[in-house]
Amino acid sequence: MNVGFVGLGAMGRGMAANLVRAGHAVQVWNRSPEPVAELVAQGASEAAGLEDVFANDVVVSILSDDKAVESVLLDPRLLEGAEATVHVNMATVSVELTDRAAALHAEHGLGYLAAPVMGRSDVAAAGKLNIVAAGDSGLIDHVEPLFAAMGQRTWRMGDRPHQANVVKIAGNFLVACAIESVAEACALAEARGIRSADLVDLLTSTIFPGVIYTGYGSMVAERRYEPAGFRLALGLKDISLALTAGAEANVPLPFGSVLRDSFVDAIAHGDADLDWAAVAEVIRRRAGLAETGS
Repeated sequence: MNVGFVGLGAMGRGMAANLVRAGHAVQVWNRSPEPVAELVAQGASEAAGLEDVFANDVVVSILSDDKAVESVLLDPRLLEGAEATVHVNMATVSVELTDRAAALHAEHGLGYLAAPVMGRSDVAAAGKLNIVAAGDSGLIDHVEPLFAAMGQRTWRMGDRPHQANVVKIAGNFLVACAIESVAEACALAEARGIRSADLVDLLTSTIFPGVIYTGYGSMVAERRYEPAGFRLALGLKDISLALTAGAEANVPLPFGSVLRDSFVDAIAHGDADLDWAAVAEVIRRRAGLAETGS
């Protein structure tokens, strides 16, 4: 399949590389040149511009947020000249942007799917992502070989693209809640002279096994926030998306406001580019533990 790929950040590099390894003809575009050269060395080709990307059968994009998607991809002139059958947006973006993007694509005769992913950059590189897809079922069938190269399973969540984004936003909201709860439990233990690592070892070996509590629990206990698998600034974005989606549907998310304030606090203290597990440092500061070991 001929694929135009836009966005070679921490996630996109591994995803595009897996498409190349699966034998697809992949043409890549990125705002910075270094990742493009890396993918070309692996067998991709470089797109001279976005018009070339949209001349492929399928366009796959994964950009950081609403602003990036809108500024790069929602140009009516670009979509008007597109030859592609479908654009698969794999970014975590808002419901409002998804609806607007789907309508704009339809206006220009171009299919649109939302397919945000679950997994960090190492999971993307291994081709083990879980892909949450929504939109026209025939289009999902069409691009399933691409999903199979990038992920271990495709979860179909409905025929309206924004349904996939709601699922992804809800998932990230739940992960953020888990990080906050682990951080608070560790601060309580530490304040009473118990090693955070011992608490996390006990909890993840008994009542809270699994990748979220084990992975993020160890990061919180060890205060290990670099390299960032998912930047704290992006965590704030996703919590804000959850609060907005809830407000639009009259669904209160009271803990979401607590999370948002903690993430804003972390960013105000210069932690925006650390892993979002670094929100634990907010709890430690509030508990007067910031200068002590764990």
